[in-house]
Amino acid sequence: MLLEGKNALIYGGGGAIGGAVARGLAREGARVFVAGRTQEPLEAVAADIRAGGGRCDTAIVDALDIAATATHADSVAAEVGSIDIGMTAINHNDVQGTPMLEMAIEDYLAPVITGVRASLVAWQALGRHMVRNGGGVLLNFGGDGPPVRTHPVGGLQAGLAAVEAMRRQLATELGAHGVRVVTLRTGGIPEAVPADFAHREQIEAAIAGQTLLGRAATLRDVGDVAAFVASDRARTMTAATVNVSCGTLID
Repeated sequence: MLLEGKNALIYGGGGAIGGAVARGLAREGARVFVAGRTQEPLEAVAADIRAGGGRCDTAIVDALDIAATATHADSVAAEVGSIDIGMTAINHNDVQGTPMLEMAIEDYLAPVITGVRASLVAWQALGRHMVRNGGGVLLNFGGDGPPVRTHPVGGLQAGLAAVEAMRRQLATELGAHGVRVVTLRTGGIPEAVPADFAHREQIEAAIAGQTLLGRAATLRDVGDVAAFVASDRARTMTAATVNVSCGTLID
């Protein structure tokens, strides 16, 4: 297994992306800690991991709360000795479907403010332990991409671009400490589109239609790639994005 003996902590671990990454890391032997604001989805992820023979612990934590996040990370590190892999995958509170010219300023800024805050809060809480231990991997999800032509996405991409600028700077600062920082970048995951999302079927079709392979990446794909990136087989990768888009995004 690629991640035997490693400990991973994921904020937003009950969500579609966070849960997929948690499952992927666990499949490769990592002990996984998932945290979020709602117990039920966290327990669903933990149940899947345990059913497959893995280890998963859950905790209620608001990843936008600096003190609560730091305290939780400290408690995990104290319990298991190290945090080797970390990620935040919480919802960025984006408002979609409204053209920019009609959108409230607060709605446009929401994913920018939430994404920047959540990323920095988690990176500080997790990264400090990795620096002390002389290594680790911080995963990010999102990345830069071309404007969406078929659907108004509000400030979502502006927020993702801001986090990417942060990720580049963080990787530059932490490289000397053996800490890698990598973004998983997709062209959209149909399974991750909420069931009650407006125009869901059209969005899912658009995601698949824009790929070179004629199929979209799955949540399982995201988890598998995350596990590889977090492993020592990817030890040369940092300050980088990993393309998991089936060719939607051309590097």
